[in-house]
Amino acid sequence: SDARCSKMAGGLKEKQLSQRVYESLQRLRCPLLEGLFLREAESMQELLCTPSLHRMDILKWICMSVCPSLSKKILVLASTQTDALIQEMAKLGFEMMLCRPDDTDLIKGSATPLRQLVFLDQLLTLVPGPQAEKASGNSSSSSSSVGDLSLSEEVTRTEELLGELLSSPHLPDLIHPSCSPWPADIRELLLKREPAGKTHRTASGKAKEHSLKEASALLEKTNSVLSEIYSECEFLKAGPHSSGSGGPSVSAQSLRIALSDLAQLMSAFGQVYATDFRDYCNREPPQLSVNAQVFQTTHQLLHACSQELQALQHVSETSRTVIKTVEQRQQARQFWSKGEMCSLPTKVAELKRKYREFLAVYRQ
Repeated sequence: SDARCSKMAGGLKEKQLSQRVYESLQRLRCPLLEGLFLREAESMQELLCTPSLHRMDILKWICMSVCPSLSKKILVLASTQTDALIQEMAKLGFEMMLCRPDDTDLIKGSATPLRQLVFLDQLLTLVPGPQAEKASGNSSSSSSSVGDLSLSEEVTRTEELLGELLSSPHLPDLIHPSCSPWPADIRELLLKREPAGKTHRTASGKAKEHSLKEASALLEKTNSVLSEIYSECEFLKAGPHSSGSGGPSVSAQSLRIALSDLAQLMSAFGQVYATDFRDYCNREPPQLSVNAQVFQTTHQLLHACSQELQALQHVSETSRTVIKTVEQRQQARQFWSKGEMCSLPTKVAELKRKYREFLAVYRQ
């Protein structure tokens, strides 16, 4: 009954996942669902989990939506090499940390329906929504498009915005504006105080110039270190269409995701350390006892005594074994001369008797 209940629960979960994946494809306006009006979960599961050309086309569309840079390569492989296409999509799933690089059963559709549906559901979360492709002016549409963006695209857009801001020729004007932002009355008050504070402003300007030089030197040093690290990272030099023989390469997109996860873990650890661990880490180390040498000597003596007792035990066991062997030898019956069969004590007694008879004859 328990196996039957678990089977029913698994089937219910598969139906729910089938409906959710199908609705996600409809929400993302997948062109391969045009003309399909499926209402039952079984039909949706058959479409998404049964090996077919239609299912493979849907999976290709999802992969090209997740990583548009692979669109050209996927289209070329789809028309010539099916196995290479399956390997490429499995590699993309591995870079997104959703499956193993050799997990081709998920791509072919021969894995269990639950695994396929979970893989498709996780892969669809990385596809940007239709609102992310439109640039609207109002705040509501912009917030919804940001919500539909995946984490990697958010990082990319943030980097582009920061790069555009820092490389803008108007950045010095924004930092040091030529027009004073103060009101007219405050501006007149500052102009009146200018002779008295001229020396202070000159010193402040020199300090700012010195700080700027230090920051520039630190930035150049950081750039040189980053250049050295980049030269050592071979996987960052490889293009999106290159295939190395040393195993699956790591794309910059998956590296950004890993760095984001690492930053979150470090911030969480910093918070836990500041709230709970700091008191324990600031304690003084325990003082070792001065009698530690005594305990070490006692342990060595006890160990030597234990070895001697083991040796005595082995000697006692050997003695008992020898005695037992001698007793068995004495009690065992065996053939002697003239075909007689007797034990060793009996034979010795017979020899003694013959020896006495022989002595008695010569003495007479």
